[in-house]
Amino acid sequence: MLCVRSAGSGEHDGGTMLNLERSSRGLFGYLVAPTLLLAACGNGGFRPLYGPTPSGIAVQERMRELDVATIPGRVGQVIRNELLFQAGGGGELLPPTHRLEIVTSESLQSTIVSIAGDAGGGVYLLEAKFKLIRIKDKKVVMQGTSWGRAAFERFTNTATTPGNVPTQYTYSNVRARDDAENRAARSVADDLKTRVAIYFSGASE
Repeated sequence: MLCVRSAGSGEHDGGTMLNLERSSRGLFGYLVAPTLLLAACGNGGFRPLYGPTPSGIAVQERMRELDVATIPGRVGQVIRNELLFQAGGGGELLPPTHRLEIVTSESLQSTIVSIAGDAGGGVYLLEAKFKLIRIKDKKVVMQGTSWGRAAFERFTNTATTPGNVPTQYTYSNVRARDDAENRAARSVADDLKTRVAIYFSGASE
């Protein structure tokens, strides 16, 4: 950790000149600290995620070598499509060196319940367990779990029009649920893409 030494208790406020000197030293510390921190990034400290890798290949290129196994279900397909698009940057993928296998599970929580017992809101919960496998020797090089959640509003079918005709909200509820699933799936895909990129940034092969 970089520490900038501030004025100590042994200094006395003798007047304006000393205050200006102290302020100048404080300003100097604020200006120098970011420079030293940036220098440390390239010298045994933190390194940019998308900078050079030990393999000599840029992370963006390594991501294009990622294969994503088929994930059952509509939500699984959203995750896979999003990952493939982000990995390839919208371009063509390269022959894969690693394969990402994902198993998802979904659940739903009701958040708002009326006096009649109808749920007025929900939270869609998505869990994705993943394994990153090196294809050449089928070794699992990384595994873990990612979570996504998205709230949505649910409309009941008890409302009526002025003519006492029940109003149906089935389509609105389906669209709201689908939108929540898509948001959670994109959140999981973003997380998995970042994790894989971090792995590639430090991998030598």
